[in-house]
Amino acid sequence: MSTIKDRTILLVDDEPAILCMCQSILNENGFHNILTADSALSALEKLSCRPDIAVLDVMLPDMDGFLLGKTIREQSPIPILFLTAKGEFEDKSRGFEAGADDYMVKPFVAQEFVWRITAILRRAYKETEETSFLLNACKVDLEQAQVYKESSEPIALTAKEVEILKKLYANAGRIVTLGALCQTVCGDIYIGYEKTLMSHIRHIREKIEEKPSSPVSLLTVKGIGYKLVLRGK
Repeated sequence: MSTIKDRTILLVDDEPAILCMCQSILNENGFHNILTADSALSALEKLSCRPDIAVLDVMLPDMDGFLLGKTIREQSPIPILFLTAKGEFEDKSRGFEAGADDYMVKPFVAQEFVWRITAILRRAYKETEETSFLLNACKVDLEQAQVYKESSEPIALTAKEVEILKKLYANAGRIVTLGALCQTVCGDIYIGYEKTLMSHIRHIREKIEEKPSSPVSLLTVKGIGYKLVLRGK
């Protein structure tokens, strides 16, 4: 259901041309969930979108990239790849001390960049091929976009509901933030779509819960987001 290429990549560089080039390389190789930031502050704000890996430049306008790496590591366990022109041994040492999983020096070969990101993601995340799962009151089949309850006809899911459930299932048992879910529904420009998300959540609960007003499978974590609880977990 969730593959390596479904993962969200955060690119951080203050040079627009580098950001554009890296995003194009990734898009051409099947990675389409890309976030970009041109400063450390912007990068830290993008953490609310739950990226799966951060690719960091070192020379940023508002914070040393190594310090940014340490700050991200304090807030999130996501893997970090430094992509920078600073290629001395001491620089690499600082990068790994800051929590890096890998370190690349500019200029770089495009395919190697993709290989390294893919390798990091494979180490960090297991690919999930399952398209169906059990909840307290039903079985959900994402491939067929159907919900199955005992003694009733299958209930159809909309495309948006499937995307939301995919995101929740990929993070089953963990909180998925409002921002990450809004982005799933609306793309990068999602500010102000919280009410739309809440409407989708309400409709999903009507389909998957025995008592939608007292959910046990799709839980609200007040002020943060939502969590999907699988049967028996």
